[in-house]
Amino acid sequence: MTFPTDWSSWGAQDLAERRRSQHRRVPQAQAAVGTVVEERESGWVGAVVGTEAAGGIRVVRLEDRRGRVRAFPLGFGFLIDGEPVELVAPIPAGQRTGPRRTASGSFAVEQQRARTARASRIWVEGTHDAELVEKVWGDDLRAEGIVVEPLHGADDLQVAVAEFQPNEHRRLGVLLDHLVPGSKETRIAEETMRMPGAAGNVLILGHPYVDVWQAVKPQRLGLQQWPHIPRGTDIKVGTLAALGWPHSDQRDIAHGWKKILAQVRSYADLEPSLLGRVEELIDFITAPSR
Repeated sequence: MTFPTDWSSWGAQDLAERRRSQHRRVPQAQAAVGTVVEERESGWVGAVVGTEAAGGIRVVRLEDRRGRVRAFPLGFGFLIDGEPVELVAPIPAGQRTGPRRTASGSFAVEQQRARTARASRIWVEGTHDAELVEKVWGDDLRAEGIVVEPLHGADDLQVAVAEFQPNEHRRLGVLLDHLVPGSKETRIAEETMRMPGAAGNVLILGHPYVDVWQAVKPQRLGLQQWPHIPRGTDIKVGTLAALGWPHSDQRDIAHGWKKILAQVRSYADLEPSLLGRVEELIDFITAPSR
């Protein structure tokens, strides 16, 4: 084994430089409110609730799924979706440059007025579905003049379609929960598409989840996967109970959904099985009339 003869040529300064070079290879990520972050040293996982100056340094405050909040210095030592990042303070909106992207990933057309609403509609199965679609695709929907309306369940779909009277200038796109082989929703969709005027003017798509809550990536809440809820248990009540959140009444359910929805920043926080279906429905509604 050989040793360097000039010890002054290698030392603490080299270790510091090596650390700096390693840090430079780590991408920066803004500490945007709602971003789920893990602090590596402590293992603390929580959603960003804000950044502030404390003790002469800039810190980020992270709230875990039980509502507890801890503050950590901004910088290196954080993980997002399992990948190391340098966490930095968010850039104020007025200082950003370049074209803005909408939550759906498309480029925003600045100062564009909302288009007059089309006669065509997109129906989704419930208020929570509508709120999620609005949060991610709202800018695109307004630009195209598309109105999204909650259906409040699939059982009355055929009656609602008959009243809507779809035609080539009045199309209808429907997004259903739990649209999988053998499900009640699949049977309803098939029967609806056999109705007069439905072919070519109605498009029914869906995702495989029992409830749209599960279309939000569980990692956004610090989970590896959504809890399994036994059949016969209300999916929303069971989910809140498994997360340790209040779940005794409708107010608790509404509050729980708001906490979940707050974690959705863009299309990247949703499962592909939902993303593709919504995009297909938008394309169907906006396609030129025959």
